[in-house]
Amino acid sequence: MTETQNDTQNETDQDLLVQEGDIAGDYLERLLDIADVDGDIDMDVEGTRAVVAIVGDGLDALVGPHGQTLEALQELTRLAVVQQTGVRSRLMLDIGGYRARRKVELTEIGTRASQRALEDKQPVKLAPMTPFERKVVHDAVAAVEGVTSESEGVEPERRVVVVPE
Repeated sequence: MTETQNDTQNETDQDLLVQEGDIAGDYLERLLDIADVDGDIDMDVEGTRAVVAIVGDGLDALVGPHGQTLEALQELTRLAVVQQTGVRSRLMLDIGGYRARRKVELTEIGTRASQRALEDKQPVKLAPMTPFERKVVHDAVAAVEGVTSESEGVEPERRVVVVPE
C-alpha cells in the first residue's frame, strides 16, 4: 500500500469509529430517556476503538453488580452499531467512571500477582474475569520482568494465570 493509500485508509477507519460513536451515543441517549436517567454522553476514539462514556451522578444501576449491567449495555450498544453499519464493533462503554476505576484496581491486582509469582516461584491463578478485565491484567503483568501471563478456562470462568519465567 502506498503512503497516500495508507493515509486514506486511516481516515476511513477513523471516520467509521466516529460514526460508531455517534450511533452509540444516539442509542444510549434514547435508552437514558426511556429509563428516565440523567447522564451526559461523551464520545472519543482511542486507538482502534470508539469509546463512549455516560457521565453523571446516580448511574450505579446502569453499572450493576461487578459491572454486569454495564457489560450487557455495551453488548446491546455494539449490536445497535452493527445493525446500522454492518461492521462488527469493538466499541468500549464506560458508565460513571466504573471502567476507569476498575482499570486501576486490576493493574494493582496484576502487579501483586506478578510479585507473588516471582516470590513463590509458582503460577498464580486469579479469579474469573471479563475480557476487558483480563486485558488490563495481562498488560500489567507484561510490565513486570520475569513473569508472563496466559488465560485459561472457558467463559464465563476464564481467568488469568501469572507464570514465573
